[in-house]
Amino acid sequence: MPIVNIQITREGTAPGRDAPTDEEKAALIKGVSEVLLNVLNKPLDSTFVVIEEVPLENWGWGGLPVPELRRRLAAKK
Repeated sequence: MPIVNIQITREGTAPGRDAPTDEEKAALIKGVSEVLLNVLNKPLDSTFVVIEEVPLENWGWGGLPVPELRRRLAAKK
């Protein structure tokens, strides 16, 4: 029984959107489940997918919260 955890920011895929849509999350669940079916022969009904939405302020890279990192990168341009 595979359990897949996906962490994404609450930032949407289109500019100005706050969070991924239910349709986008459904596509993630379907796609990941199908990969496990095709690669490991795991049945769809035994695969669990958990999507955790993380506030952007709680996401960091390079030692900085992402909003601060983006501000610094934008200032360099």
